Amino acid sequence: MNDIPLYPHQREAVNKLHNGAILCGGVGTGKSRTALYYYVTKVLGETGSSPGASRPALAENRPQDAFPGAAGPLLYIITTARKRDTKDWEKEAEPFGDLPIGAIDSWNNITKYADIQNAFFIFDEQRVVGYGKWSKTFIRIATRNQWILLTATPGDTWLDYIPVFIANGFYRNKTDFTSRHVVYRRFAKYPIVDRFVDTGILVKHRNDILVPMKFCKQTVPHDEVLWCPFDKEKQRTILVSRWDIFKDEPIPDAGGLCLCLRRLVNSDPARVQMLKGLILQHPKAIVFYNFNYELDLLREAARDLDICCAEWNGQKHEPLPDGKRWMYLVQYTAGAEGWNCTATDTIIFFSQNYSYKIMAQAAGRIDRLNTPYTDLYYYHLCSRSSIDLAIRRAIKEKRNFNETLFAGGAQS
Repeated sequence: MNDIPLYPHQREAVNKLHNGAILCGGVGTGKSRTALYYYVTKVLGETGSSPGASRPALAENRPQDAFPGAAGPLLYIITTARKRDTKDWEKEAEPFGDLPIGAIDSWNNITKYADIQNAFFIFDEQRVVGYGKWSKTFIRIATRNQWILLTATPGDTWLDYIPVFIANGFYRNKTDFTSRHVVYRRFAKYPIVDRFVDTGILVKHRNDILVPMKFCKQTVPHDEVLWCPFDKEKQRTILVSRWDIFKDEPIPDAGGLCLCLRRLVNSDPARVQMLKGLILQHPKAIVFYNFNYELDLLREAARDLDICCAEWNGQKHEPLPDGKRWMYLVQYTAGAEGWNCTATDTIIFFSQNYSYKIMAQAAGRIDRLNTPYTDLYYYHLCSRSSIDLAIRRAIKEKRNFNETLFAGGAQS
């Protein structure tokens, strides 16, 4: 494996990785290759197997630690739907030869692998926050197999670590964790965490499983906020009268209020003109958006500029465009993670997303180890409307925007 190119920070991470570890590295730091190198050199290597070698059937019901001296465990990769469909993992695995891959599938299908035993799993992109179906299936798989988890954002609170702590055997179940570490607020109508106790133990558990990838990137990001005008009178009508000016009907709830305000500022003609100006300066650009009405505006802008345009969203999965001038229109939910682009140095955020993690993932699409660019440009189209400022404030503070809290305090 000495001919497989690895950066020093990747080799350091491989030496520290172990069963049940979380490989934590920023977007574009090479977590996929590091994980595959660990599998080949440490997991297959310890069993005396080699990629492409014939393997006898694995013994059933074998304990998860009984791998030495046995045939190499099959590799299963649970990743995003996009990385599965674009076969990113297959491309990453090519330098390693014929790996014994059992399956590469999306998190949506994780329950299909709940009964797999004696294999090695790579869980790509953190999806085991909370205690829902995916997390419970993850725990079931983790207790029967070897595994590592790859993420750029391992957790914001101790509650986010519950599934991986249980999978590592630190706690029997969620109740065991909460009874030992969580104090709930008294007299609340529903469970609200007041504080955590014995956090020293939690810090030790986290340090035991977290393997950080320390890497100083050579790229220099340039973030610029471009302030776009908006119709203040229409905003006043929406906020004071709670009236949807687009549907011509009352606004029923906080979600409806935020959607209406966002449509007002996102669809303002001045914002579209500012986008066109940026495209003239940067003829190759990825443009992130949230809503379908934004997509219609972006398509129209591409036609006006007579520029090649491709899309990645819930309906279209088109590849990056070719040529000297293009726009790649990407919907946040569908394409903020799980792919990379080294053909441009520019991302334009036509609108903001509620999740700061999604925003960080989106920015990482061009900030890759193998990018030929040193300077990367990020343009945030934003207005000084109450909704845009509140979303931006939440992102800067690394928290998700809360519609209910905003609607409760929103004023014209």
